[in-house]
Amino acid sequence: MSVERSIAIFSPGLLGGSLIKTILQRLPGVEIRVWARREEAAEEVRREMPAVFASTSVPEVVRGTSLAILCMPIQHMPDIARQMAAAEMADDLLVTDVGSVKGSVVADLEPIFAPTKAVFIGSHPMAGSQRTGLANATGDLFHHAACLLTPTGGSRREDVDRLRAFWVKLGCRVREMTPQQHDRCVARISHLPHAMAVLTTLAALHDDTSVLDSAAGGFRDTTRVAGGDPAMWAGIFLNNRSEVMSALEDASGVLRDLLEMLKTMDEEALRQFLVRAKSLRDLLPAG
Repeated sequence: MSVERSIAIFSPGLLGGSLIKTILQRLPGVEIRVWARREEAAEEVRREMPAVFASTSVPEVVRGTSLAILCMPIQHMPDIARQMAAAEMADDLLVTDVGSVKGSVVADLEPIFAPTKAVFIGSHPMAGSQRTGLANATGDLFHHAACLLTPTGGSRREDVDRLRAFWVKLGCRVREMTPQQHDRCVARISHLPHAMAVLTTLAALHDDTSVLDSAAGGFRDTTRVAGGDPAMWAGIFLNNRSEVMSALEDASGVLRDLLEMLKTMDEEALRQFLVRAKSLRDLLPAG
């Protein structure tokens, strides 16, 4: 399958910037066009990556591109999508995103592009960091990462295959599922862990931060993702609130079980509880 001739990245933050660097490495010769909300951010792209075209104009960036990737927080995607839909676009434009929620994103964006020549299919590369911004972008962020595609009944197989080929070229392992399956899956393996990291941080430190002087790897590893962008994660939690609430209800039940074991000093139940958790964690592939 042919390589995209021109790729537009909308928002050069951690994920967008990492996409730029990865495309430069893995797809040499492909034109890269970047949209930034602020002129300062566009200038940073030009300074750091002279071969990349950068602008604050949506129509200017999308013009002539064959693939466009929305990398801003999901709550801002519909506005940019509407600006793209009103602009001059190539006949073969395929639009995707890197958002952590798919039900609301697909429901919002598919109708925006439906009357146009462009096609939208959701993507979610399971890669990232608690750090943000172009300065933290890397060219290997997507290497061996899972990338979840969320086509719908209206998606054409050739468009899905084209999008799959793009992510495979960046080094991803690609899976397909419905937007609803995606949101349930990601609520369990991404959104719940983030929520638990936040809860652990607040419970441990809310009235005494001096304990941090004694903190080691366990606390650092368990709470790492709590350092993520609060505004971005508020949008994720609210846009996937039903599945996040379901996962938190399950976590609440497990926590009540643990509290009861400690209250009754049931050592055997506690040991089995910990054995079960370890056996499940051991199923996670290395890396």
